[in-house]
Amino acid sequence: MGRILALAYGVAAYLVFFGTILYAIGFVAGIFVPKTIDTGEVASAGVAIVINVLLLSIFAVQHSVMARKPFKRWWTQIIPAAIERSTYVFLSSLALILVFWQWRPIPAIVWQVSEPTLAAALLGLSLIGWVIVFLSTFLINHFELFGVRQVILNLLGRDGGGDTKFKTPLLYKLVRHPLYLGFIIAFWVTPVMTAGHLLFALVTTAYILVGIVLEERDLIEHFGDEYRRYRERVSMLVPFWGGKSS
Repeated sequence: MGRILALAYGVAAYLVFFGTILYAIGFVAGIFVPKTIDTGEVASAGVAIVINVLLLSIFAVQHSVMARKPFKRWWTQIIPAAIERSTYVFLSSLALILVFWQWRPIPAIVWQVSEPTLAAALLGLSLIGWVIVFLSTFLINHFELFGVRQVILNLLGRDGGGDTKFKTPLLYKLVRHPLYLGFIIAFWVTPVMTAGHLLFALVTTAYILVGIVLEERDLIEHFGDEYRRYRERVSMLVPFWGGKSS
């Protein structure tokens, strides 16, 4: 029964995540959802900046702290290891939902592309960024990344641990972090850039860069020289532009 409950929890957490990420696409792109990055209660610019940065900081702290190995070792003394990843995904989704709910728009226009064809092309490119995000997760292990594999293996009584093989499929041969590249494209490419959207893009990009440093530290610890050689020959975010920090 415990394994069945863990499976149900893991699947529920994944469905919450999936709905949240779909909403995130509409929120950033300004399409299909009731509240976007440029709609909602308008406050003064100063108040909006404080609230929005605080919201993004809550997500960043939760997302980073819970991903670190020391926290995982402590956390799995409290909850079953099989649902550790699902819990991380679920709480990350709740933090994002809080951002969507309480976000304060700052409507001042930074740039605006009025020509319809070019505006549509920019929107299309931003959506391609999201395609890159999803494709990147499936190229590694989408369902392990979001906790589903762990609860299925737990149901079957199989150990989901063991050494993970280092692999660099498709996009990972071009850049070390295609998932983050996809997010950057999605956040920055837009036909209408408001001050609120710009704040979101700046803060999330800064967080991505910090996250890469932390993630690569963990990858070097796990894979050692194999990852160091990969980092030497493949750029971080810009395809075909050297290695390490590019």
